[in-house]
Parts: sequence; structure tokens; C-alpha cells
Amino acid sequence: MASDLKAVFAGTFDPLTLGHEDMVRRASALFGHVVVAVAAGHHKKTLFTTEERVNMVREALLDCAGVEVAEFHGLLRDFVRSHGARVVIRGVRTATDFDYESQLAGMNRLLMPDVETLYMPPSSAYQFLSSTLVREIATLGGEADQFVSPTVYRQLMLKLGRLEKS
Repeated sequence: MASDLKAVFAGTFDPLTLGHEDMVRRASALFGHVVVAVAAGHHKKTLFTTEERVNMVREALLDCAGVEVAEFHGLLRDFVRSHGARVVIRGVRTATDFDYESQLAGMNRLLMPDVETLYMPPSSAYQFLSSTLVREIATLGGEADQFVSPTVYRQLMLKLGRLEKS
């Protein structure tokens, strides 16, 4: 493990999936400190507020040592620099993801040449998983509980009005 390196794993996490959790847990085994950067999502219409997503991520990853969760707005570059990170972790499931992520990595290289982008493929169990699909399955009444942690599933059902607050 590169215990002196700090890495950032950024996303909207709307909601956090088991695939996201797997990526964070694997990254935390490689780096001394991983910051999960929950994006405000100015370019996306999110189901959950930023605060709700930050809280869900924190709760789901409580047991994960060396992991910090923080909200961010604006450029990832500014967030990475403010946290002293040297690595940005990006999940890549498909060739389409790779094309998009390589564009981001190229731009990030120009904006922060001292920071490396690390592509991580998901574990095979999560190769197909996305927050968009989880939201759609849950909205249509499908069994979304198999794709998210129990704490996230509860929040998802509350948000969709399928569960009463207790």
C-alpha cells in the first residue's frame, strides 16, 4: 500500500451502489487515504440532494478505514488540490466509459499535471451496475436491494415513497 498517497474517487453517487463501495474498498487497500468526493451534480438532475448523498456514502462506508467523504462543487482539480491528493481514481466498465474517461484524464492532466489518473475496472459482479439503472429499477418497483447496501436501499425507498419514516 502506498500509505503516504492520498487518492480521490469522485462521482455523484445518486445513489451509491455496491459497485461504488467495492471500488472505494479496493482503493483504500492501495492508498493510505481515500477521499470520496460527492459532486453537487450541477450537470445532472439528481434524485437525492447533495447532503443526502454525502450522508448515505458516509453511512455505507463507516467500516472502511482511511476513507473520508466530502462534498464538492466546481472543478475536480480544485478539490483534489485542496485535499493534497496525488491520484484520481476513475471506474471504467466499458469501452464507452474508457473513451469518456480518457478525455477527462487528458483534460485533468493539463489542469493538474502532478496528479495521476488511475482507471479501475469494477469487480466482475458489478460490471453492469450503474446508479442510473438502480434508480430506474427502484422507480419501476424492481428488486433494487441487491445492488445497494441496506442503508442506501432504505433511503431509496423513503425517497420514492415506498417506506414510511420511523
